[in-house]
Amino acid sequence: MVALKEFMDNLIAKNPGEPLFHQAVQEVAESLLPYIQEHPEYEKAKILERMTEPERVIIFRVPWIDDKGEFQINRGFRVQMSSAIGPYKGGIRLHPSVNLGMLKFLAFEQVLKNSLTTLPMGGAKGGSDFDPKGKSDNEVMRFCQSFMTELQRHVGADTDVPAGDIGTGAREVGFMFGQYKRLRNEFVGVLTGKGLEYGGSLIRPEATGYGTTYFAQYMLATKGDSLKGKRVAISGSGNVAQYAVEKCTQLGATVVSVSDSNGCIIDEAGIDAEKLAYIMDLKNVKRGRIKEYASKYPSSKYYEGQRPWQLVKVDVAMPCATQNELSEADAKALLANGVICVAEGANMPSEIGAVNAFLAAKILYAPGKASNAGGVATSGLEMSQNSERLSWTREEVDQKLQRIMKDIHDNCVKYGTGADGVVNYVKGANIAGFVKVANAMLAQGLV
Repeated sequence: MVALKEFMDNLIAKNPGEPLFHQAVQEVAESLLPYIQEHPEYEKAKILERMTEPERVIIFRVPWIDDKGEFQINRGFRVQMSSAIGPYKGGIRLHPSVNLGMLKFLAFEQVLKNSLTTLPMGGAKGGSDFDPKGKSDNEVMRFCQSFMTELQRHVGADTDVPAGDIGTGAREVGFMFGQYKRLRNEFVGVLTGKGLEYGGSLIRPEATGYGTTYFAQYMLATKGDSLKGKRVAISGSGNVAQYAVEKCTQLGATVVSVSDSNGCIIDEAGIDAEKLAYIMDLKNVKRGRIKEYASKYPSSKYYEGQRPWQLVKVDVAMPCATQNELSEADAKALLANGVICVAEGANMPSEIGAVNAFLAAKILYAPGKASNAGGVATSGLEMSQNSERLSWTREEVDQKLQRIMKDIHDNCVKYGTGADGVVNYVKGANIAGFVKVANAMLAQGLV
């Protein structure tokens, strides 16, 4: 605890006003510092101190013109955290809340997550405080082209390969890829999450949601159980949540909730394939709000400004919306209602109090860096296909995704199993992700 306090005091002093970054590092440091102290080579080389210092931070102006002809100015970022095991890899987030501290947290998490996939990918994250919500396609295109005009100086197929994230879907990736190709006069796999027509991979849109569901299934299997017959609460209604709903339903579970930033719906009858198709059209095409679901399906109920965790009794919870969406009070409510498994589809969606509550209860709890790694894993598979100039079948990619998620699960079990036989997936994920990066850093010297 003394070492942890000293480490965190130093980090906070160097990175003031960045609470999300502090939270992410503390959660990892709590697991890693005892392990590092048992391995003096990591301590001597100050590996964790170096891993929490970005290799490079790029901040730039993004000017664009809206449909009224007015000038708009946003701020763009790219945090290139670690290239120890491969090119920088991580998404681009477009949301008004984006700031440097948020992206440092996401980039730090990405380093460990990418390491867990076993693929050769470093960690990065980028984005802008631009809000695509309510903007026309032409406005989004103008912003994306201006954003990529600067970002293209710092990325490349063997340097840094961005991807989508909150606010950055197929539309935005397409506009950014087109501008990169136009400026650089080369057709390379510089972005992942591309359309199938220009180098994208089958299963990539589904990968994060599918992977989170596979991970939950593997956790349940350690108890001789499965998702079949389970009631599942899912938050969010974007890409991750949609495909988590789909895969949970395919595996025999009943999903009873989805949400967006305005509120959530509870559908006790379950969100079946027809209802999911409505959600996908509502969110992906019409870009509407989830409250419209309750009008379409009157058997459901909409709760303004709320999340599902305290509203419904479920066996499995999958927070798939955003960071810190699940509080300690939410965790205690879920536990009181009998939840046995929590698999995070978003990045750090559980506050530290919630994480500690799940760990104390010794339920099956997977941190996002392990359970939501399927998205970046399939981005890595997209990079491989681009390099080979090949396209794999849907079945091939899905099989590789399942194998990667199984490997991540098994590594978490390897490093996280305690003397009592209980698996601490937080500890297991942090140590498993750390070891590969740390060994690479030792091998490459003081860089």
